[in-house]
Amino acid sequence: MSGLAFLIPVALLLGLGGLAAFLWSLGAGQYDDMDGAALRILIDEDGVSVPAAMTSATGREPGL
Repeated sequence: MSGLAFLIPVALLLGLGGLAAFLWSLGAGQYDDMDGAALRILIDEDGVSVPAAMTSATGREPGL
């Protein structure tokens, strides 16, 4: 029984800590751009351009 008297306040403190961390991250803008991280992996940062022979007559890159 004395274990519960120790564990219940510890569980409440951990829960409040998690809630405080969530509210802090919400206020810091961690959830403002949910799709940006998923799309940044598709951006080519090397600046390698597609050779002219690979582009079609319309000027668009193949497969895009």
